[in-house]
Formats: sequence, structure tokens, C-alpha cells
Amino acid sequence: MEDMFPCTAEAAVSDRYLDQVQRAQRDPEHFWLSQARRLVWHKTPSQACRSDFGGDVRIAWYEDGQLNVAENCLDRHVLNQPDKVALIWEGQEAGQKAVLTYRELHAQVCRLANTLRRLGVGRGDRVAIHLPMVAEGVVSMLACARIGAIHVVLFGGFSAEGLAERLVDSGAVVVITADVARRGAKAIPSKVTMDEALQACGSACAVRHVLVVPVTGTDVPMQPGRDLSYAAEVAMEIPDCPPEVMNACDPLFLMYTSGSTGRPKGVVHGTGGYLVWASYTHEVVFAAQPNDVFWCTADTSWITGHTYVVYGPLCNGATILIYEGLPSWPEPGRWWDVIDRNNVSVFYTSPTVVRAAMREDADVVRSRSLASLRVLGTVGEPISPEAWQWFHDEVGRKCCPVVDTWWQTETGGVMITASAGQVPGKPGAAGLPLPGVEAVLVEAQTQTEVTGAGDGLLCMNRSWPGQAMTLWQDHARFRQTYFTTCPGRYFSGDGARREADGYVWITGRVDDVVNVSGHRIGTAEIEDAVATDAEVVESAAVGVPHDLKGQGLVVFVVPRREGSLDPAAVRRAIADGVGRYAVPEQIYVVRDLPKTRSGKIVRRLLRKIAAHDLDNLGDLSTLSDPDIVHEIMVQVAGQAG
Repeated sequence: MEDMFPCTAEAAVSDRYLDQVQRAQRDPEHFWLSQARRLVWHKTPSQACRSDFGGDVRIAWYEDGQLNVAENCLDRHVLNQPDKVALIWEGQEAGQKAVLTYRELHAQVCRLANTLRRLGVGRGDRVAIHLPMVAEGVVSMLACARIGAIHVVLFGGFSAEGLAERLVDSGAVVVITADVARRGAKAIPSKVTMDEALQACGSACAVRHVLVVPVTGTDVPMQPGRDLSYAAEVAMEIPDCPPEVMNACDPLFLMYTSGSTGRPKGVVHGTGGYLVWASYTHEVVFAAQPNDVFWCTADTSWITGHTYVVYGPLCNGATILIYEGLPSWPEPGRWWDVIDRNNVSVFYTSPTVVRAAMREDADVVRSRSLASLRVLGTVGEPISPEAWQWFHDEVGRKCCPVVDTWWQTETGGVMITASAGQVPGKPGAAGLPLPGVEAVLVEAQTQTEVTGAGDGLLCMNRSWPGQAMTLWQDHARFRQTYFTTCPGRYFSGDGARREADGYVWITGRVDDVVNVSGHRIGTAEIEDAVATDAEVVESAAVGVPHDLKGQGLVVFVVPRREGSLDPAAVRRAIADGVGRYAVPEQIYVVRDLPKTRSGKIVRRLLRKIAAHDLDNLGDLSTLSDPDIVHEIMVQVAGQAG
């Protein structure tokens, strides 16, 4: 682990970091075998990577190794530090709190693992987890890992149809759900929605049992024989369960992508490589310390929650914090209070949360201590330089490094960043590829690598331990999606710009490049220009069909205060920052933007609304605020009329 670093900005990339980069480049096989020593193995792997990006594509890490993930996250810490706090949970209501040591978390995991075995769940079976941010969610994931079952964590806001699609595709045999979940003042009928989903599955349903977690204690319908009380079932079991010894390339979990178009993709992550990557990136990116209280605010139904709420920190023996509530409910500043109450040292959240906090009165954040914070991080989408600076100055008190992180569901963990204490942060930039990450820019037409400064498609020349192995029951789609655009390389779907110093800037999804009268404009460039207006909180630029220009630009803008924003000022900011050729056809000032629960703006929806293409908007239940879509549709229609 790295030593604590002082409250000063680093002038250059550290020698230790550069040495790691060189070691990984010089002998990647030796480098990654040495990183495998982070874990406890039943059979130590003799080889690291046997992946191949050519032909049918094969992703294989530590192939001859054997281990158990739950054993690595719990048992070894129970031996060495049984009374160290593993998990702190806070509910959204005052006084709701639970603290579990590694010994206590291990006992809960073993009881549930024994329950699942008694219910007939075995190695390779799929278990669907449909829970809010409660401790039982973490327990459920680790219990599945303990017995070799593949967990499929499903977002609590999915519609019944969205749940049914994923239950059928995964073939889940057991579901773990909540009675009723809480989200601010809203009650989320988890069990009722799951019942509807199971009915919608029809004859394709493989679910034999539903375990119901009493989150609120609300009475819910229970189907005799199928539905069981989570609390009653686990109480019958002993707090010890022998771990299943798994092959390193056995699947650990399926993670369904949001599926902006087409059916959702079940991304398959393996066991050994994924856990090495989770442990490695958690330590390197956040300069992890043994006494850290690590708070990643992501929902565990997303990959960020898997890697940096659960597997990375627990594998490294950290204390994790889980908070059930919203950032500013029932009053602004709730999350800052959580940080102070629990002495959070690493705070990892989305740019959306940062931007929302910027809209609040300055005294909200300044009235809190936040003295425990050591590292700040962002994830989900590129953070604007203005938001980065505010996060650094106001939350970090100009003392904490801000690590923006670029990665994907398919990468398993962070790929490009400014590692805390080792790589100086640059507001708005993704940073540098981590040691062992061979990121390249590729010219789309010629397929040649861009050397030095330049723009191109962001690809990986070489596999890394956290890389997804395939798509569930659809390897052909896996190969087609990620390995055909740039043959022989993994294509991320993003465009990027590299500066002369090696820093990478994400220019956005390739399909978020707009061609206006022959000018290729990255929508991220437009949004960065808009962000220079102090009255703007966030924006989203999209392309729409245009009879004359081929494509035209439309920008949706969220103001800091209602009525404070003049669209003409936005046009001036774009003209000054990008050029007059980039001035949009239309600017819509809106209350909010459609976002997933993980904070990503769903630009697909904005493109369709801006183009008045309102058919097949898809499942809106994945959004944090589904109502905003209708609001924007009405506004766009009104301005068009």
C-alpha cells in the first residue's frame, strides 16, 4: 500500500508509477503473475494471459488456477483481523445503521450460502439479486460466490418486463428480492414488481424459489412453496460453509448492460482475472490504505458497485460504506453528513452527483467538516473541468486528489485515470492508462495507430485481467460488438484525444460524433464549451437529421436556477469555445436530463426526442427520473409548434 501523501499537487508522474508501466510493458506475463499473488489460491496459476483477439476471440486469465472469491474477500481477513469493520450500512431514516465486522459478515454469508445449497442451488446455477442498497445485497453476492453460483444483480428500478427479459435470458433458479424498497419519499414495490415479472416469464421461467428480504417490514403477497422469508431461512443455518473451489475462468457474475438499443447484453465476468483486477485497481487508483473507509456511491446493480463497493475493497481488507438514501433527501447535504459521521476517507461518485451539489447553496458543503477525506473519485462519464475544480476545491478543500476514471462494464474496472498520489490530475482529462493497459488510438479509415498527440478510436491492443470473457450464450455477438470495428483489437466504442504528454481525453461515444456540413464535432467538445457558462449545471448535445447540413446540433441545458439562463449566452459560449460552425440549431432549457441510476445521460432518448422520433423509446424504468422524458417531449413539441 502507498504511504499517505501530503496536501500538495504532484508536479509529475511518480517514478514508482513509471517503473510499474515499464515492467508491465517489458514482461506482461511476469507482471500479471506477480499481481496474482494478491489472492489466496487453492491452485496457484502457472500462466497469466492466454487471450487471443483474433479469430473467434478468446479471453482467458490464470486459466490453470483455482480459488474462491468469497474466501479471498472474507476468510483470510477473518484469520488476520476478525474484528475489523468490514461493512457499515446506513439507512435513509435517522438512526438506521448496522456495522458488521469481517467475522460477522463471514457468518452472514455462510448462513445464506447454506440456505441456497439447501434450496438446490449449485455450481454454475444463476441467482438473481433484486435488492436496494442494503447489507443483504453484499451478503447475497458473496454467498453466491462462496458456492460457485453465478449472481445476476438486477436494478431495483427495472420494470416487470425488464426484469422478466433478464430472468429468462439468465435462466435464474432463485431470486432474492425485497418486500418494499425505499427511495427518498417513494416506496418501491420490489416484491410485487418481481411477482409480475415472474408471471411475464411464463413457461420460460426457471425460478423455483423467491427469498424475500424484510427491508421495510411491509406485508407482501407470498406464494406458498415458492416464496420464502429470507430472515427465517438463514436463521436455520449454521455460520460456516465450506467454499467451492472454482476454476479461474469460471463465471463469477453476469452483468446486463442497460441496452440502449436491442436486447440487453449479459456481460460475463470470470473469477480469477476479475478479482485480481478489482484488487489491483482499487489499490493503485485510490492509493488504498489499511484504515480506509471506502464509499463508492454506485448501486450494486451496476459494474461500479460490483468492483468498488464489494469485490475490490473487501478483497483488500478495507471497510466499505453502503448508504441507502439519496444525496439531498430529506435535506441538502445529507451525503456530506454521512461522510463526517463515518470518517469516510475515499469518496467515489458520479459527475451527476457533483453537478447536483454545485447547484446547492455554497454553505451546504462549506458547513461540513469533510476532514476525513483523502481521495475523491468520479465515474460514469467524463467530468467537466468546472465540476472537477469545484469537487477539488469545495469538497476536497484543495487537499484531496481527484481521480476521474474511464472504464466500462466490459473492462471490469478502471482502465485510464490519474492514480491518486502518483499521476497528477488534470481537470477534464481521463488521465493515463494504468500499468498493463495497452490503450491505443486508431484512425478509423486506415486502421493505423495514431502515434503521439492526436485523435482516434480508443482501443486496447492487449487483454487485461478484468476483461469480460464473453456475452451470456452469445459469443458471436461478443466478437461482433467489440472486435470487428478494429480487427485484432478491443474497441471501446469511444473516441479519444491524446495530448503530447500522454494524457487521454474522452471525446465521447463514436456515435456521439456529429457531422455538420462536413465538420466532425464531438458532442463532448460542445458540452465542455457550454460548461464555461456559470449558469449552466450540465448539458447534453445530440445530432439530428438536417436536410441541408446532413446533421444539425441540438443542445439540452440544465440551468443552475430556473429562469437564470439565456439561450443566447449558450450559443456565444459554443461559438467562442468551438466555433461558429458548431452553433446549435436549437437549445432547450430543461429541468433535468434523462439519466440512468448510475448517472449516465441517456443521449439516445434525447436524440429521438429532438428528432421527433417518439416510437420505441424503450424501457424508461431504468431511469432515475422517468417523468423527465415526458416533460422534455412536451417542451420540444411546444417549441417546435
